[in-house]
Amino acid sequence: MVALGLLLTFLGFLISFLSVALTSSMTGRLVITLIGLAISLFGVIGVLNRAYLKNAIWKR
Repeated sequence: MVALGLLLTFLGFLISFLSVALTSSMTGRLVITLIGLAISLFGVIGVLNRAYLKNAIWKR
């Protein structure tokens, strides 16, 4: 689960970073960057947070 979260976060960053090479229009770059940011946020908040809350210290 943690590996999936890290993979999604890195993939979102990579999509945002590569938006410069994928298109030359500003609107296209903005849309691709926002998609990359959404994927990264889902990886961090949706997947990584759940994985760490499953094994939280206060639940022992």
